[in-house]
Amino acid sequence: MNGQALVTGARRGIGKAIALALADAGFDLAVCDLTVSDELAGLAAGIEARGRKAIAIAADISEIAGHAQVLDKAEAALGPLTTLVNNAGVSVMVRGDLLDVTAESYDRCLDVNTRGTFFLTQEFARRVLKVRGGAHRSIVTVSSANAVAPSIARGEYCVSKAAVSMVSKLFAARLSNDGIGVYEIQPGFIETDMTAPSKPRYDALIEGGLTVIKRWGQPEEVARIAVTLATGLLPYTSGQIIQADAGLLTVRY
Repeated sequence: MNGQALVTGARRGIGKAIALALADAGFDLAVCDLTVSDELAGLAAGIEARGRKAIAIAADISEIAGHAQVLDKAEAALGPLTTLVNNAGVSVMVRGDLLDVTAESYDRCLDVNTRGTFFLTQEFARRVLKVRGGAHRSIVTVSSANAVAPSIARGEYCVSKAAVSMVSKLFAARLSNDGIGVYEIQPGFIETDMTAPSKPRYDALIEGGLTVIKRWGQPEEVARIAVTLATGLLPYTSGQIIQADAGLLTVRY
């Protein structure tokens, strides 16, 4: 067994793929989303069908007062957690002109994507420091290529992802000497339900050379990266950013 992991935003897409890949790698899983929906319960059942323990937990990570309870539930079901995958996040309320961004949409992105992730990671870090021996300990945060590349149609999302990228760096600097691997994955164009509305537009841009590899990525590909990081297969590293973006951010001329 590789350990016990909590994956947030696990109901579908990248989070679901990561949870299943971790189960295949020998992890027991706590899968968390806003509600225990049929999808989330089905994911837990799929993990158990792989011979691993699983618990589905409902939580809004922007509600910081509930973080300890989330971790308590996960540990009561699985034992001390060794891995946190920060995948939960929200996009903008409405795409549009940067000059029209509302405080409500800005605060929502920051509350979930940055503030919630920061304090959940903090609470997890306090606990995982006490876990000694056995499985590799790790924190993997899924941010976005928009942590680096601006998209003026969803500026508040970009700000929140740039900030959470710094969150990952900070915890890497604090925890790496204690043997805890802290990493960030910056996905580019990944084919999920969330990206489906924008697919026709980006299909043409990708074909025209926006990315070096001219296709969309799949959640399972991001999941393979997450498993590599969570299982400690990048020794003597600290705070690395893995750009799963088909070369989107590669400088070309």
